Amino acid sequence: MRLIRFVGAAIAAGVLLTGGTASAATVQKSPLRAPEFDGAVYATAYLGDTVYVGGSFGNAIVAGRSYPRGRLAAFNARTGALLDWAPSADDTVRALAADGNAVYMAGDFQRVSGARRDSLARLDATTGAVDAFSHAVAGSPLALGVGGGRLYVAGRFTGIDAARRTNLAAFDVATGALDARWTPTADDAVEALAVTADRVYLAGSFHRTDDVANSLRLTAVDPVTGALDRGFLPRPPAIVFAVAVGADGTVYAGMGGQGGRAVAYTPGGKVRWTRVFDGDVQAVAALGGVAYLGGHFDKACKTPNNGSQGTCTDGSVPRVKLAAVDASGRLLDWAPQANGIAGVRALTAAGTLHQLTAGGEFTMVGGSSRKRLAVFG
Repeated sequence: MRLIRFVGAAIAAGVLLTGGTASAATVQKSPLRAPEFDGAVYATAYLGDTVYVGGSFGNAIVAGRSYPRGRLAAFNARTGALLDWAPSADDTVRALAADGNAVYMAGDFQRVSGARRDSLARLDATTGAVDAFSHAVAGSPLALGVGGGRLYVAGRFTGIDAARRTNLAAFDVATGALDARWTPTADDAVEALAVTADRVYLAGSFHRTDDVANSLRLTAVDPVTGALDRGFLPRPPAIVFAVAVGADGTVYAGMGGQGGRAVAYTPGGKVRWTRVFDGDVQAVAALGGVAYLGGHFDKACKTPNNGSQGTCTDGSVPRVKLAAVDASGRLLDWAPQANGIAGVRALTAAGTLHQLTAGGEFTMVGGSSRKRLAVFG
């Protein structure tokens, strides 16, 4: 793929937090060079040194110049150079997942690069060509995950092709066929997925998983059979917008509710720590023992107490749209300070690169222009 290069070197400052009984190395708080976008970024996915981007934008912006990119784009993670990978969708792309030489996409679209694709498609990761993977979705897919030879899809839908599927489905990545065995259900929207070797974590507004009472908002199912894992039933107090799993198995959840909160759970569903904010936590990523949080919050509360409309009742510290928390639940000094109302919609971590990508509706980070995308390393 041809590169569209930036002029000038990346400038970033490292952050090492010390104090208390632990220290945590975060990514740098000054963003690296990367393209900007003229519309919201809802999803990013890493595949090697490439970052794929999806959203509602029509153009990528490099050094003030616009390049047509119809809701899909890609750039080099190491250099920030925009790539000439340029398939297009006719409506918003809400989720991405990358595996092998494939990029999976889900959203509100009906056509991708002119080919009819109903809310779900698979693209060549090198050329952007649309392949034969095609299914009819009765509803709206919102999240994707890949693992163990399966593509997992979640959202708000009632069927795939002629088969009934209630907000959850899986496909064989080798054949593209709907998995007839994996048929868990959720009684309301599933907003996010996290796939591990032995579990698929589900997050959303649902109250029943597989029609089991009180299996609500954050649960786990078997990646092969889809059976509810009753060893993980944390029952969070509010809608869960995002979920991520750390290298040690810790499960991180970003929530709404009164203000918003991030909660870390053990693999058994016990609370490890809770951090409260004055707005929803809409995105979560785990990297190097640190939980990174994004949302439309402006402040982190000093205690778990908050009042009406999320007001921090015991004091707060500024954390505008982005924050970081260490393994003990300590709020770290990493504070890039983004802007906007909706703020950060997506966070994606790449362990091998020690990078974090943030997407959303912000236009500034740390007082500098970073329209809808920021990369930290």
